[in-house]
Amino acid sequence: MKLKSMALLTLVFTLGITVGAVAARRGVDSTRYRSKSKQEAALALLETAKKQAGKGSWEQIGVGRVYYLSGQKAEGQALFDAVTSKKPEAGDWFRIGRVYREAGEWDKAKAAFDKALQMEKGDEKWLSEVGAYYNLEGDRETAERMFDQSYKIETEDVWPTLNMASSYLGVEPQRW
Repeated sequence: MKLKSMALLTLVFTLGITVGAVAARRGVDSTRYRSKSKQEAALALLETAKKQAGKGSWEQIGVGRVYYLSGQKAEGQALFDAVTSKKPEAGDWFRIGRVYREAGEWDKAKAAFDKALQMEKGDEKWLSEVGAYYNLEGDRETAERMFDQSYKIETEDVWPTLNMASSYLGVEPQRW
């Protein structure tokens, strides 16, 4: 009986060490956020998220978004710059443009959207979404030019049409 107990204890101990090592390697440690101030918890989790994001551009932009919109713009901008300093895709610029738009920085958003649309000219959903932002910003002429471009590509998709309609009513476009 002692041998069985000893073997079971050894197995449980070994399993516990293995689970702990895997969790630590993955950055999963609830003591990083439990019983901490909101700020301390968020910063610890953002550090974990940065590690989890790895080299994924969308993931890095997602982490940067939280930094940027929470008022830690320098940290967020550094992540955006890291993504765009390599070979950014149109989607990278588009997502960064959305963050700037959310932050109320329309000029920066426009510049990012312009880069995205230059790289991906035939995306009717993006054209309608960016057009909706122009409309919400009071530039109806540019908005309607973008809406026309969107309809030249696709006329049967409900989502671009909803983006367009919403902008005339002061409603932000739905994001994909």
